[in-house]
Amino acid sequence: MANQPSLPSDIIIRRATPDDAAILSLIGGATFLETFYDSINASDILAHASGPHSEAYYRKAIENGDALWLAVHRDMDTPIGYQMLSPPDLPIDTSKDDIELKRIYIFSRHHGSGVAAAFEKLACEEARARGCKRLLLGVYSGNYRGIAFYEKCGFAIISDRIFTVGDTDYKDWIMAKNLV
Repeated sequence: MANQPSLPSDIIIRRATPDDAAILSLIGGATFLETFYDSINASDILAHASGPHSEAYYRKAIENGDALWLAVHRDMDTPIGYQMLSPPDLPIDTSKDDIELKRIYIFSRHHGSGVAAAFEKLACEEARARGCKRLLLGVYSGNYRGIAFYEKCGFAIISDRIFTVGDTDYKDWIMAKNLV
């Protein structure tokens, strides 16, 4: 992709299609488990994986116009991460000028590889192309690495929310980045 941050030569980022729903579901559940194995109990992770990380969820999201990208191994097309951009679903006042960066998940062995930076840049480009002026996201308040990354990208905490995973509530920060 033109103008994307430098990636290792064996990784490419491509736009996801409805045919990728099964792989998105697999990587969504797997990266969620890897990220939160030590802070969310197994039954809640399983419930979350069968709902917001189900194959049907991702297929519908793509068909409804949400933008999803996969970072994949160049030769094998196996996923190492993904991101999702969609209309805001946050408990704050939003407008047609807002869009939500719903997910950036990357397997930990690829942290620091440039994939997250490339994803964030693509999200900003897509948001601007859609005429949006503000990029929003929710991030678990205990995800210090993620928060630091988003702050480095120009996001700031503007509010909080309760995010339910399975039967348990967690505190998230709502962050925003102005795109104009």
